[in-house]
Amino acid sequence: MPLLIIPVLIVLAVIALIPISLVQRYRLGTSRQRARGWLATVNIFGLGISGILFLTGAAFTNLWVPDALRYTAGGLAAGGALGFIGLWIARWEPSPAGLYYTPNRWLVLAITVVVTARVMYGLWRAWHSWRAGLEGGSWVVTAGVAGSMAAGAVVLGYYLVFWLGVRRRFRRHQRRSLRRM
Repeated sequence: MPLLIIPVLIVLAVIALIPISLVQRYRLGTSRQRARGWLATVNIFGLGISGILFLTGAAFTNLWVPDALRYTAGGLAAGGALGFIGLWIARWEPSPAGLYYTPNRWLVLAITVVVTARVMYGLWRAWHSWRAGLEGGSWVVTAGVAGSMAAGAVVLGYYLVFWLGVRRRFRRHQRRSLRRM
């Protein structure tokens, strides 16, 4: 019996740390950062693979959850559009020491709040659907899995486009710096 308490305590600790991780994510996402080509490339590669796997997972999920693939693709497109907006309204500071950028606080906050709200709604809806005794069909469908996948796709699309833009601006800054020499 005491061994069963350990996993429960671990899950509770993780749940308790979620608000702290969200605040830290927001703080890091809005801080002034130096653009680094290698970091942008690693992020683009990782986000590209994540996007492909996420779309593949959505295609399989679409077999059981209606519109999962459509919502996920729409979320990626909306996130990509937000990524372009994020690049446009970010503060860029070219200097001889390097290129620095500061993402827009309101946009980072909006993305964080949307994803957090969608996850919380999904948990709430899943709890109530499960407790209702599966009256309206599968509790997975009624829990809004497709909408939650769309919210996750918004984040993937945003950061993929944003890091593509950071890499492009970094390379342009490097070319200009080499011409000045």
